[in-house]
Amino acid sequence: MKNYYKILFAVLLSVATSMGIADFNDQDFSKINLKKIKVTDNIFMLQGVNGFAGGNLAVSVGEDGTLMVDDQLLPMNEKIMSALEGMQGGKPKFVLNTHWHGDHTGGNAEFGKDATIIAHHNVRKRVSTDQHGHFGKTPASPEQAWPVITFDDSLSIHFNGEEIRFLHYPNGHTDGDGVVYFVGSNVVHMGDLLFTDVFPFIDLDTGGNVFNYADNLQAIMEWLPKDVKIIPGHGELTDINGIEKTHNMMLETSMYVVEKVNQGKTLAEIQAEGLPEEWKSWGNGFVNEEFWISLIVNSVKQ
Repeated sequence: MKNYYKILFAVLLSVATSMGIADFNDQDFSKINLKKIKVTDNIFMLQGVNGFAGGNLAVSVGEDGTLMVDDQLLPMNEKIMSALEGMQGGKPKFVLNTHWHGDHTGGNAEFGKDATIIAHHNVRKRVSTDQHGHFGKTPASPEQAWPVITFDDSLSIHFNGEEIRFLHYPNGHTDGDGVVYFVGSNVVHMGDLLFTDVFPFIDLDTGGNVFNYADNLQAIMEWLPKDVKIIPGHGELTDINGIEKTHNMMLETSMYVVEKVNQGKTLAEIQAEGLPEEWKSWGNGFVNEEFWISLIVNSVKQ
């Protein structure tokens, strides 16, 4: 998993193309495979292995057809379709985007030819206009890639014999975050409101905030059943304990850093001191310890 996040870091640090996808000069997509994980009888998780394919996918396959949550990076489209066919699914009728980043919406332009794309209205706003932020400029995606159904707080899709709730949690990872709960299957896709066992990336430039992120995790845990199966935006399939671990880390590290800020210490001084030893291993992902401290300090400033 550590190598996975190193590749994620390298990909995201490049300036994005029109699909919100990075420069792939040192990324050979022919070597990347998709690991299929059976979550329930009709819900599957697809995860890239041997390279960075983008965020985790959730797929519902049944009598109504195929519904997919997120669609990774554009070069993965053929492999995604091959995986769908292997689980007796066809082209998705619906694609739900958990937020606007290109490693979750990169396939929209192709899948949008046949599927109805659904997302929070801020996702449409972001993918339809140029974005400027931590990774430089991300040009607007082509219109084919824009969500055609958007919502403010929540909506429900009734598909493959169950209700699928799509709920917005504001200004955590971005300003357009949504989680997808398959009610009958008791499975939730968290989007990038969950990175398992590593510091999460929080996009301060497009509405994210460390403290709101933590609040959103608390709110989500309050209504999720204790036996829910959880697909994170990045990382391994987990359960409610996976959210609790991340939430606890965020509370503890945030309180620690805020105390240092209140003592009058600068960002550089706090970074030089570092975090308590128990949180060191969380910096082995895309967001290292220094970066995480800066996200907390800049969230305080917001």
